[in-house]
Amino acid sequence: MKPLSLRVVIADDHSAVRAGIHHVIEASGGASIMGTARNSSELLELLGRVECDVLITGYAMPGGRHGDGMFLFRLIRQRFPELRIVVLTMLDNPGIVHSLLKLGITCILSKSDSMSHLMPAVHVAYADGRYLSPTIAEVADSITTSRAQIHALSGRELEVIRLYVSGMTVNEIAERLNRSKKTISSQKGAAMLKLGLKRDLDLLRYGLESGLVGGDARMAVQRAH
Repeated sequence: MKPLSLRVVIADDHSAVRAGIHHVIEASGGASIMGTARNSSELLELLGRVECDVLITGYAMPGGRHGDGMFLFRLIRQRFPELRIVVLTMLDNPGIVHSLLKLGITCILSKSDSMSHLMPAVHVAYADGRYLSPTIAEVADSITTSRAQIHALSGRELEVIRLYVSGMTVNEIAERLNRSKKTISSQKGAAMLKLGLKRDLDLLRYGLESGLVGGDARMAVQRAH
């Protein structure tokens, strides 16, 4: 039998976000807050000692022992397979949204959208359904376009991006490929333009989550925080 009040855990590295989620849940009266966490260390410890139906969590939560993003979500799915997850994120990258959906996390909200989507997403998540806030829904619709952008990269641009996201610097890539630093920088910039990315951190996450590189890129992403 389903509980009358869903049991939720809140995880986010920003206190203001945690407070906002807390307020929405309390005002709704449809869920009980079992605890809050600031990073993956606190979150895994909390999930191990309280009963929880739905986890409401941010995507990027640096500082914990268990990482964040897809690495953390895979670990949670392994340890707590019955737990439903609602992800809140400021990232609007098609590769990341695709990876979340592929993992079975189908309730995703953008922090730029109204918090009125939170409780519907919590209930849909508990029912094992799909709920995307408007911004995320647009991103999901653009996944096909995003994959076309990846294919639009030249062979050399793709090579540079893969090496960069794996943790190599522009200088190291230039030495590895026997090209000038200026050439590597130009190819990296051209690739980012085609992918619609502006920051190196966005590029690192995009390369990792879209499958351009393997798990070894984890350290590069963590160093960029």
